[in-house]
Amino acid sequence: MSDQRSIAAEPRERAGKGASRALRREGRVPAVIYGDKKEAIAIHVEARALNKLLGTGHFMNSLIQVELNGVKTRTLPKDVAFDPLSDRPLHVDFLRLAKGAKVQVNIPVVFINEEASPGLKRGGVMNVVRHELDLMCDADHIPDQIEIDVTGLEIGDSIHISSITLPKGAESTITDRDFTIAGVTAPSALKSSDDEAEASDEAAEEAAEGEEGDSED
Repeated sequence: MSDQRSIAAEPRERAGKGASRALRREGRVPAVIYGDKKEAIAIHVEARALNKLLGTGHFMNSLIQVELNGVKTRTLPKDVAFDPLSDRPLHVDFLRLAKGAKVQVNIPVVFINEEASPGLKRGGVMNVVRHELDLMCDADHIPDQIEIDVTGLEIGDSIHISSITLPKGAESTITDRDFTIAGVTAPSALKSSDDEAEASDEAAEEAAEGEEGDSED
């Protein structure tokens, strides 16, 4: 499960682009807390503290306790706007979570036991269709990642969502089809070898048929 992290915040007294630029010059990042049928609160957080959370790699699927005026609010980050040139965070949206809430999150997939896949041992390639799964999860039980065991997979085998055991309280948001997550495909060298072998077999069959035709004449 993702850790519950925290960040200190201060209220934003002024809105607008000018005020936001002034905050960024001071090493702060404008943000907002919204949701749970309550009034949105404009805040700002320290850029250094925010970058530390972003650096964990799990910011978007972690519970964040935002502490404002001595009061902690449990939130889930929903959006981070970045500067297209410097990649600095410009603004953050924090979704306020009610008790017992379920949240929609994108959870990365990780493949394990690749050494136990005959297809991969033969030189097959793991073709990943979905690097993340779009899930509805209990806010208190958001997984860091979904581990997928590839033991026994042969070249040509595929992994579908129906074959994955999701953590308790989690379910796929896509329910209308059994979508593919990944598959083991043949490497180009093996494909070429198979194609050559097939062509050779076809040539041999054609030659044999020709010989039979000649003998009949």
